[in-house]
This record gives sequence, C-alpha cells and structure tokens, in this order.
Amino acid sequence: MLLFDAPAPAPNPRRVRIYLAEKGLKIPTRELSIRDAEHRSAEYLAVNPLGQIPALQLDDGEVITESLSICRFLEALNPDKPLFGKGPKGVAEVDMWCRRAEFRLGTPLAMVWAHTHPFTARVVQPQYTEFGESNRPKVAAAFGYFDTILGDRPFLAGRDYTMADIVLLTMVDFARFVGVGPAQELAGLAAWYERVSTRPSAVA
Repeated sequence: MLLFDAPAPAPNPRRVRIYLAEKGLKIPTRELSIRDAEHRSAEYLAVNPLGQIPALQLDDGEVITESLSICRFLEALNPDKPLFGKGPKGVAEVDMWCRRAEFRLGTPLAMVWAHTHPFTARVVQPQYTEFGESNRPKVAAAFGYFDTILGDRPFLAGRDYTMADIVLLTMVDFARFVGVGPAQELAGLAAWYERVSTRPSAVA
C-alpha cells in the first residue's frame, strides 16, 4: 500500500496520520505539497482524479479516497483497539458524531476557509467574501454545541477515545489556523481539547 499525504495544516490527511499513530500502524507514504499544487499534477490526478488528499493506493492498484473511508478500511484489517466503536450501538454512535462534526462544524468552516482566507484566493475564483463571513457565526455556534456535549463526558462518543475525537480535533486545529478557533470560555471543549491534544498521536 501507498498513502498519499500532505503536511499540516491540511486536516484530512492528518486524520489518517493520527489514526495510524493510535493503532501503531506504519504505511509507506508519499508526501505532496498542496502549496506547490502537487495534488493537481498529472501524475497524482492519475491516482485520484479529484485531486484531493489523502488517497490510499492498494497493492492491486485500486485507490481508496476520503479520510474516513481510508481509516474504515484499515480498521477492518486491524480491528484490535477499535477506534470506530464497540458493538452495533457503539459503531453507530461514533459514526453519528463523526457526521455531526463534519456537517455542523466542517461545512461552515470550509466556507470561511474557501471564501475569506488569502491562501485560497488564488484557487477559489471568485471568492464570495460576504458568504464566507456569514459562516463565521455558524462555526462559533458549532463550537458552542460541542462544548455543551463535552461538558459531561471525557470524549465525544462517550468514555472511549474514537475516530470522532480525531475528526473534531483536526477541525479545531484547522479552525485555529484559519482564524476562527473556539472561544476561551468554552470550558467543556477546552478540557476535551487538552485531553486529546496531549495524546502522543496528536503530533502526527
């Protein structure tokens, strides 16, 4: 297998790196520079025509894209120390929280990033700045929602650290990079962030 990766601050490749670190797995990796548009090269588009990172090329040449799909594939091969939940209910809950993190926080965050950040100005044309700015309150509201949820539990899906925490952590850090990080007074979210960001895997 070969994992196509990209360095921080890209959140989606980092999800896979954290997952691999938590599992103690090592996969041959090729790092691409998003800044230098290596993900848009003809060579990489032959691997993933969408030009998105990460991508996992299997030994038979087939390619799996999307960070969660890659991690689910690896989970099926390496089920011990489950990160996608235990039992039917646990699996469903982790999936639920991954989707809530992606839709409630990830969607408005992506709009702020795409339409207001100077880094994306050269690739997102035209930028709809007013629309992007209108998503900042939605990002703040999402942080408030997760702060409430995390006020009475150690991790997003309950007592165990799971893929849902990896998804949310990468989004919080990316939001900080974009300039729309969570407010300091969100104590539940802050306590959770300290717990997950001090895990050895978080530096991946």
